[in-house]
Amino acid sequence: MADLESSGSDEPFPWHLGVFDAHCHPTDTMASIDSIPSMKARILTIMATRAQDQALVFEAAKKRGLRKEDLDSIMKSPDAESRVIPCFGWHPWFSHQMYDDTSEKPREFEDDFRIAHYQAVLTPKPESRDFLLALPEPRPLSEYLAQTKDYLSKYPLALIGEVGLDRSFRIPDAWLPGQADERDTTLTPGGREGRKLSPYRVQLEHQRKVLKAQLKLGGEMQRAVSVHGVQAHGIVHTTLKETWKGHEREVISEKERKRRRATGEEQSPELDEDLKNEGNSNAGSKPYPPRICLHSYSGPVEFVKEYFQPSIPVKFFFSFSSVINFSGPTSSKAEEVIKTIPADRILVESDLHCAGDRMDALLEEMIRAICKLRGWGLEEGVLRLGTNWRRFVFGD
Repeated sequence: MADLESSGSDEPFPWHLGVFDAHCHPTDTMASIDSIPSMKARILTIMATRAQDQALVFEAAKKRGLRKEDLDSIMKSPDAESRVIPCFGWHPWFSHQMYDDTSEKPREFEDDFRIAHYQAVLTPKPESRDFLLALPEPRPLSEYLAQTKDYLSKYPLALIGEVGLDRSFRIPDAWLPGQADERDTTLTPGGREGRKLSPYRVQLEHQRKVLKAQLKLGGEMQRAVSVHGVQAHGIVHTTLKETWKGHEREVISEKERKRRRATGEEQSPELDEDLKNEGNSNAGSKPYPPRICLHSYSGPVEFVKEYFQPSIPVKFFFSFSSVINFSGPTSSKAEEVIKTIPADRILVESDLHCAGDRMDALLEEMIRAICKLRGWGLEEGVLRLGTNWRRFVFGD
């Protein structure tokens, strides 16, 4: 990242053109929320991940949520109070805390059900009763979906996120005696918070159940979705593809187009309707979301083309953060991906847990890197990325 950081770093950064964070977590540090109006970034797309932060994102939206009619004013007034797009989702790191009540039924004794559930969804199978009973009471998936649907109904601009699949994450051990009393109370509960990791992972098929239910809701409500994928790029693509199976667009060759024009044939009504509704968030319920962002994308460049097949009815975006994509030995892979993705599908994010100056600095760092890689001037890049963010969120 050294070369990227030094490139153009003396050129003043054009914050006045509007910078939009496509993925962040400031509700992990609630005290930072009050700093949002003083930030240089115009709008933060704030993700929920687990039981403890759904209501916090909702409260942040009540206080600073953006309405579509506010967008013109926010572009003209950097000090506007409406600076938040809320997103509601259940992250794969916490997917074990959910049970699919369409197939799993609570048993007579709560402890027995809790143990049976966690033994079924964690791998390897945990045997320690103390460990299992220290885990949170499993939550019905239907209850979470109903709550999320209510949040989305109250905020027509709200998205779904953060959701996804993760092969590498291991759930943390329970708090040691006295450790919970010493935790950092400025942090929202429910995260790792320095706890030792257990040997247990969430079975991928269970993660898929939770993800697919949220993708279905995204289709039903026609909301964009922010997707996490770590060491699971193939299965993420397969899972997403399942949502639009049977709804692929008709792909017409240029030869066939010429023949149809010559004979005066009209295109099929289905194709005409599909093209008319592309990216339109008011197009009606479908089995797949209208737009999906693969956040802090870390997959191979060869996989990118799979998301731009002309038959796919979903618009895909890719977002990048310096903390994930340029903080390790895989940064060269991210550079190649950024160079490959169509210019109108790139987003920038901080993926940070705290609003304020550090979040602004990370956004600037990432935008400068993207502009260098794409050969854009800073003003051109900021304008392009802002337009892309609006298309992702609003479907314009």
